[in-house]
Amino acid sequence: MQNRRKFLQASGIFLTLPSLESFGGPPARNMDRKRTVAINIGLGLHGPNLFPETAGRNYEQTTYLRVLEEFRDQLTVLSGTSHPGVDGGHSAEKSFLTAAPHPGSASFKNTISLDQVLAEKIGARTRFGYLPLSLSGRSLSWSRSGVELPSESRPSQLFTRLFLDGNPDEKKRQIQRLRDGQSIMDAVRENASDMAKRLSHRDRQKLEQYFSVVRDTEQRLKLAEEWEHQPKPEVNRKVPNDIADRTDIIAKADLMYDMMHLALQTDSTRLITFFKNGINAVPQIQGVSQDYHNLSHHGKDPGKIDELTVIEKEQIRSFRDFLRKLRDTDEEGTSLLDQTQVLLGSNLGNASSHNNRNMPIILAGGGYDHGQHLAFDPENNQPLPHLFVTMLQRMGLEVDSFAGHSGTLPGLNFTDRS
Repeated sequence: MQNRRKFLQASGIFLTLPSLESFGGPPARNMDRKRTVAINIGLGLHGPNLFPETAGRNYEQTTYLRVLEEFRDQLTVLSGTSHPGVDGGHSAEKSFLTAAPHPGSASFKNTISLDQVLAEKIGARTRFGYLPLSLSGRSLSWSRSGVELPSESRPSQLFTRLFLDGNPDEKKRQIQRLRDGQSIMDAVRENASDMAKRLSHRDRQKLEQYFSVVRDTEQRLKLAEEWEHQPKPEVNRKVPNDIADRTDIIAKADLMYDMMHLALQTDSTRLITFFKNGINAVPQIQGVSQDYHNLSHHGKDPGKIDELTVIEKEQIRSFRDFLRKLRDTDEEGTSLLDQTQVLLGSNLGNASSHNNRNMPIILAGGGYDHGQHLAFDPENNQPLPHLFVTMLQRMGLEVDSFAGHSGTLPGLNFTDRS
């Protein structure tokens, strides 16, 4: 077992097992396992209930921030931010993590999402390079070529993927499927190489970009095969029962948050996106009698805002409980929350008018100098890609721009430079 671990590390495969001191060198430090979670509440958050009027560290608590009071020193509230050029109301959910402009236009083509930029660099370090999750099918994750990556919305299926090993025959078939995929990639590359001899210089450049994708796919397939030979983590929990009623949105979210915590705790992945899609129905929440989507279009009606507030407070409560799980999980003297930067927000700044400006954004955990409200100009918004650059750098990537926007977010600093 020791020799096996030594071999895999030398081959660039990083397992979730501890390093053995008998091989020399210091043991692996959990604090090197930085993680990123990004969550989008599809129907927004009512701005007056979230944003303080006071900027800085002495900001007053608002209706929603009171729910998160215990994490005041472990989160930062952002106001006055948005993605430049991103419009289109609900269509902007496609650009929440990509910042690709004009998602509502007929000619729209998406770009790579924040988590996928990270996955290209660190995804191979865990069994699952990334996990796109949702409540009902839509995903926040997009490939470099602008293709939506399918999300998992059933906690039972997610649990099975994360923690249940198949029987020997099933594992054998899976390994063969992976090897078949590698064979296909080999054949594609060979055929493309023959074609390259007959192409112009410009076409050869395009083909080289294609080769890069093929090589990346080959590497991912080889890594996936290596992981198939490794046992999955054991957790003290049974396969969860999925919640069939789509209107029970809070219970569904709580269950998915449980799975997210387990995935991070076992280092099965370090990258998670979670789309909390809205519904055109009355949610199962006490005190709510109207359609959630309809309430988000409240038109400043006090009665509708009251019911919307009940829903959104429950959304924040659910998020708070997830932060608690991360905070209460110890990793060699530090908390899982300190190792995980958690972005909560929405592509809708004002859901009632389908406005995509002044997006509600909270960043928690991750080793930042938190405890503040960063208030930017509500008319001339701070580009949210600046936050993404900061988050990428926090994960160890040497980048200075995202989606064509250079620079980090002013006022948001790390507590250390590790």
